[in-house]
Amino acid sequence: MGCCLIIGVLAASPRFILFGLWLFTDYLSRIGLPFIWGFIGFLFVPCTTIAYAIAENSFGGLQGWGTVVFAAGIVLDILLYAGGRRGRQEQHAT
Repeated sequence: MGCCLIIGVLAASPRFILFGLWLFTDYLSRIGLPFIWGFIGFLFVPCTTIAYAIAENSFGGLQGWGTVVFAAGIVLDILLYAGGRRGRQEQHAT
C-alpha cells in the first residue's frame, strides 16, 4: 500500500506543478502553446510539458540543452507510466 501511495504522489506532483505554473505565472503562456495542447499535456504527459516549457523559456527552444531537457521530460513520463503499471501488476499478483 505504501508503494501505491508513493507512486500516486509522484504521478500527481507534475500536474500540481503545471497547475501552479499556469495559475501563478506566465511561464506556460510565453511558450505559445495552444490551450488544447497544454490541457492534453496536463492529462497525459505532464513532465514532458514542463520540460518543453523549460526548454523554450530557458534554452531558446529545442536545440542544444533544450533538447536534452525535453528528452529528460519524456523519459520521466515513461518511467511514471511504467511504475504505475508495475504497481498495478504487483497488486493483482498478491
